[in-house]
Amino acid sequence: MSEIVLASASPARLAVLRGAGLDPKVVVSGVDEDAISAASPAELCLALARAKAAAVAAGMSGGLVIGCDSVLELDGRAYGKPASPDEAVARWRLMRGRTGTLLTGHCVIDAATGREAARTAATAVRFGRPSDEEIAAYVATGEPLRVAGAFTLDGFGGWFVEGIDGDHGNVLGISLPLLRELFSVLGVQVTGLWRNPA
Repeated sequence: MSEIVLASASPARLAVLRGAGLDPKVVVSGVDEDAISAASPAELCLALARAKAAAVAAGMSGGLVIGCDSVLELDGRAYGKPASPDEAVARWRLMRGRTGTLLTGHCVIDAATGREAARTAATAVRFGRPSDEEIAAYVATGEPLRVAGAFTLDGFGGWFVEGIDGDHGNVLGISLPLLRELFSVLGVQVTGLWRNPA
């Protein structure tokens, strides 16, 4: 069985993979995200995912490296993690009552061969209409500062998301159906990577 390495510090991504039968090792890439630019939000998150996976795979002789990066697209702009509480408040005032697209770039590299498979997944997110007081209380939890798009589905942010159209896991930061396709492109069957159930 190939070693699986997650090139991400995201606890949500790790939890999704563990919940789905994988037991990845976490190696944070150290990629300077601000140094990477692209023509569109979808291309940006894919370029970041590729850079993270490549940085980690470069130090390995084997195994499968998974790189991911998420942004929220709204009005054609890419929004990552807010830089400050004030920015998070402004972001939520912009998002409330609207629909954005959560984009996650996925890249899997076979470190033994250097082969890679990469694609972006998109999920529409319908935001509720939290009051200014609710937004302030949410930002005060610190959660929006730690996540792309300034919201989560599986935390405090779930109170303010009315629905999604697409893969739930993608909004958490990693799409299992897309990941299975990328493994398949590299000749890997995901069921062969599952740890034995206890």
